[in-house]
Amino acid sequence: MKRANPSLIGIVARRVIAFSLLAMILQIGVVFADYWFDDDELSVLMLQEETETLSAAIAKQDGEVTFEPDHGVRERYRVREGPGAIYIRVRTASGRVLFSNCSSECSDHFLPLAVDAPNFWKRLIAPGKPFSVAGGQSFERYGETVLVELAVLKDPNGFMYSVLLREMFDSMIVPMTLMFCLVIGATIWSIRSALNPVAAAVRAADAIDPRDGTARLPSSHMPEEIERLVAAVNRLLARVADLIQAQKVFSSSIAHEIRTPVSIARMELSRIADPRARNAERDLDALTHILEQLTSLARADAVDASAFQSASLSAIGAEVAQMTAPFVFDNAKTIEFIDHGTPPVRMIAPLVENMLRNLIENAVKHNPAGTRIVVTCGPGPLVSVEDDGRGLVDLPEHHEDLGYVKRSGQLGLGLKIVHRIGELHKARIDITTASGQGTKIAIDFAAAG
Repeated sequence: MKRANPSLIGIVARRVIAFSLLAMILQIGVVFADYWFDDDELSVLMLQEETETLSAAIAKQDGEVTFEPDHGVRERYRVREGPGAIYIRVRTASGRVLFSNCSSECSDHFLPLAVDAPNFWKRLIAPGKPFSVAGGQSFERYGETVLVELAVLKDPNGFMYSVLLREMFDSMIVPMTLMFCLVIGATIWSIRSALNPVAAAVRAADAIDPRDGTARLPSSHMPEEIERLVAAVNRLLARVADLIQAQKVFSSSIAHEIRTPVSIARMELSRIADPRARNAERDLDALTHILEQLTSLARADAVDASAFQSASLSAIGAEVAQMTAPFVFDNAKTIEFIDHGTPPVRMIAPLVENMLRNLIENAVKHNPAGTRIVVTCGPGPLVSVEDDGRGLVDLPEHHEDLGYVKRSGQLGLGLKIVHRIGELHKARIDITTASGQGTKIAIDFAAAG
């Protein structure tokens, strides 16, 4: 099964997504490197974030400010197995200690209680990673200034990585994701808007009538690159129209010019009393029939929309059955016309007459004596030609270069004419045939309006 070609929007969207993701990854790597190698900035961010987390436990009870950490806070700052330590002290500006998990270590790492609480302070305990730093930050709570101090030795709980991920998420991932979505949306919208004229050209191409040699694709408001393609297609349509017109002129001319000398030759042969002359007359009859069919094809290709008129299938069927009756009886067959009633149909009446006449003539020529032929109109916009003969044992098959060719090698022009006229009227043609059981060809004009 042939895979469908990818859409232009899909191709561009995938490439924009790929390059945007690559840009995001590169930018995230650059920002990560900036933070990772700037120990001072990263340690400040860590202390600020952790002291803000601790400040959430500051409360007021019985008119006094207290520090009451819940289970989550205690678990966050509880040191697991391994090297490192975490010391916490919370005090007021006056030096009253609200909470402390250290004794002598507090005096080693934190500011003396007599020192006024600064807005923020930081001191490096030991260089390198994991961080070993101490610091504090003041918060206004319940009308008092509360200093939250924190000393982290060897960062046993990975506070540095938590801060690093948070900064990456807040500073890079969120804004770049928003920008990425806007870029994708704007790209798809822009491409879809640019391709709207192309979609209009596709609809115009589907609606082109092959009989209209002046039909062209619209090129207004096209992007420059696509406009050049449309212009090339229009030039191709002009050349194809010239070729089709030349083919029409050739078919009509050759059928018309040969008919007169053939008629003269047949008249001269009729004066010769020789069996070979009779054989030549039959050959000329076959040639005349082929010329008539070529003329019918040329006429079918040369019609335009103004030739369609409302007509009755019942009237056409009755007239064709009456006109072909002598020919049918002369060939030892019978013909019957049945009318169930048909609504008016927009058609080219001479072409529909030609279609029915070809079907009746084929039924006469390809079936034995005594075959019964029935022309039925209706019910509805339907007409059929049915016989009880031997069936289409030599049914034409489509050949890429020659059109419809029978397995015996003869051109199936009759069926080609029927199908071409059916295409002009958007009619559906159904062929039912079986060896020894006859053939029924039904033409449904339901879509002819």
